[in-house]
Amino acid sequence: MFPCHKLPQTTCLLPLSAGPCSKGPHRSSSSDFSQTTHDALYPGHIPTTLLQKSLLAVGSGVTALQNPYRHDMVAVLGETTGHLALVQLRESMRNDPEGFSILMERPRIRLSTLDLNKMSLMPDGSFGREYLCFLDDNHVTPDSRADVKFVDDEELAYVMQRYREVHDFLHTLLGMPTNMLGEVAVKIFEAANTGLPMCVLGAVLGPLRLKTSHLQTLFKTLGPWALQNGRKARCVLNVFYERRWEQNVEELREELNIDPPPVTVAKRSTHRAAEH
Repeated sequence: MFPCHKLPQTTCLLPLSAGPCSKGPHRSSSSDFSQTTHDALYPGHIPTTLLQKSLLAVGSGVTALQNPYRHDMVAVLGETTGHLALVQLRESMRNDPEGFSILMERPRIRLSTLDLNKMSLMPDGSFGREYLCFLDDNHVTPDSRADVKFVDDEELAYVMQRYREVHDFLHTLLGMPTNMLGEVAVKIFEAANTGLPMCVLGAVLGPLRLKTSHLQTLFKTLGPWALQNGRKARCVLNVFYERRWEQNVEELREELNIDPPPVTVAKRSTHRAAEH
């Protein structure tokens, strides 16, 4: 057995302008998202009207605000409010060589698609090794990501799924744990980079659940750093992370135009903040 690979049971303030992902047809031939059924656009799809989406958005939003650990409600909120941002994200991916490859190949981030043993043998400082240690240190697994249900476009549904599944890669690159302070910092970065309304809401309202000392850290250092880097970094969906495992994590940060975190945030203790 090797270090950094335990993977226990599962548990992922400011006006924000559109980020690098909001720049502006092809269909993939692989993955679950390319399959269809008679009454759905992809496996698990639940067709809804605009009124139904509005009701789902309000209900899930209220519930998520009351309990940010309701991952299912956070996921529904993201799917029912993110159409315009998802369209922009898709256009960014279509116009980027690496992003386009991702749209065509439709990779998924699951335990079944990752070679954890190979990652464990990679040198310290490599992206794959750092990601594996992130999973172990924070007691999380990529299999905790819910499948998209309410996005009424097969390709946009994959874009949303991809966003969810690379979220932990961003934690690794940003050096943030999965406690509430770390999640809020990542949400600020994601909001500035992707423009997804759910991320904006988390960035604005998440600080309300922070204790005073964490609020001071957020406003003085982490918040401005996350906002600035989210705006200037390369669109995070245009990176084929699965082909970067052996790349040094510092080199990958530099390539994506992400500065190292200004402070070290203590790791989580019990619960993980809401996922997507």
